[in-house]
Amino acid sequence: MNENNFPILVGVSQYIQRKEATTRLDPLTLMIKTGRNAIESTHRPKIKDFIDAIFMVNINSWSYEDAPALLAKHLHITPKEKVYLSDGGNTPQMLINRAAKDIYEHKLRAVLVIGAEAAYSRLLARKGVVELDWPKREPPAYMEGEIWDGVNDFENKYKFKFPTHTYALFETAVRAASNRSIEGHRIYVGELFQHFSEIAAKNPYAWSQKSYNAEEITTPTLENRKICYPYTKRMCSNMFVDQSAAILMTSESLAKNIEISKENWVYLMGCADLKNVHEITQRPELYASPACRVGAQIALKQAGLDLKDISAFDLYSCFPSIVEIMMNEIGIPESYSRDLTITGGLPYFGGPWSNYSLHAIASTVERIHEKPQSKIMVVANGGYNSKQSFGIYGAQPPSIIFSEINSSEVQNKILNDKLKPPVIKASGTFTIEAYTVIYNRDQMPIEAIVIGKVNPNQRSLAFIRDTPKKLAEILKENLVEKTVKVNYKRNLQCNIIDFD
Repeated sequence: MNENNFPILVGVSQYIQRKEATTRLDPLTLMIKTGRNAIESTHRPKIKDFIDAIFMVNINSWSYEDAPALLAKHLHITPKEKVYLSDGGNTPQMLINRAAKDIYEHKLRAVLVIGAEAAYSRLLARKGVVELDWPKREPPAYMEGEIWDGVNDFENKYKFKFPTHTYALFETAVRAASNRSIEGHRIYVGELFQHFSEIAAKNPYAWSQKSYNAEEITTPTLENRKICYPYTKRMCSNMFVDQSAAILMTSESLAKNIEISKENWVYLMGCADLKNVHEITQRPELYASPACRVGAQIALKQAGLDLKDISAFDLYSCFPSIVEIMMNEIGIPESYSRDLTITGGLPYFGGPWSNYSLHAIASTVERIHEKPQSKIMVVANGGYNSKQSFGIYGAQPPSIIFSEINSSEVQNKILNDKLKPPVIKASGTFTIEAYTVIYNRDQMPIEAIVIGKVNPNQRSLAFIRDTPKKLAEILKENLVEKTVKVNYKRNLQCNIIDFD
């Protein structure tokens, strides 16, 4: 038992490069800023001598041959371990969990977990507004973790690779499972994300600091165009941001030895990392996440807490459907009055690709510094409701020993509970489980994507291709549980549903 080796978060930093910035810094330079500031926030510069590892979140907006090494050089630290991870929104929390375990087991003394994106600057450059004086872009010399598309070839053929499409599909499944009407669900989702927007408006690190009401979020306009039914732009993650976050972790014993004030200490009280069935078409339900349900239970058990003990959450919020799925699985009631986001969420705070949840964790630490009695759960999501990582944070150590709870048995159970592989060339009856309509930039419907059952244990996918007027008419009714005819069209090489 390592009584004095509980892992703690002792330094945090966030930085935002605003739209108005005259000099556009690259992601590495943003990380140099937050890395230095995280170290300085401990008020003990000696901590640099003990940083054994840099754990870096994947950078989408630029790439370097060895970003962790470049960062270490600028920060004047000599880590023995450098981790550069493949992408995924779950990875910041997963890296915190990994660092905590390594610290607890005396493998590492202190770890800097860090990430940054500068996608807004890249957007400006593509539009010819600015010229970027950045280092040469080079492919990473190493990358840990699986590199995956998130969907299989069949799902990709039906455009599941685009998160806006897939999470919009989930939304119609969630709505049907909730038994809400189309209009009732629109109102509910608008009010849910209004809460997120209001929190972002007060956050100095948020990309958008304008508060939107429910109608402004869900009503299509020229500024808030339709993306994929039922989503408008303000219901979707905003990836075009320039943001960085850094967190410095160590153990109780080292923090005591170098006299880091206990006011800085925040404990990782409980954690978990779990995956859902990879293939969306083979998941038991489209509106559920067994990984989220079980992961939350594991983290709470490790923390020695009940759900009622959690003061606030930061639920990953790339789209409304994942927030609703997490609420349902964790057991958060719709009437819940506490915060569901600490930052303001990905559409309003900003969605810096894989690094969003590192901002959520940094903001959580700052919240606990202000309110030491708080217990906050962060839930990070990767892929398409594919991978979830959990962290519970507080100013007091957990009531039970920090250890890795072996979740391999329950993980295998989740992955083995799946439907048969989908029918590629479908013909006959088809019961719709979820659907969405894709819009062009003029907000005209292009086509619908549909997922449904061809028999109780097997799904297929299909398109509805018709005139914009006909597609608009289709959206006036709820299609979930509707049984229709589907046929594989050889000339189109895909399954087509014909409502005529």
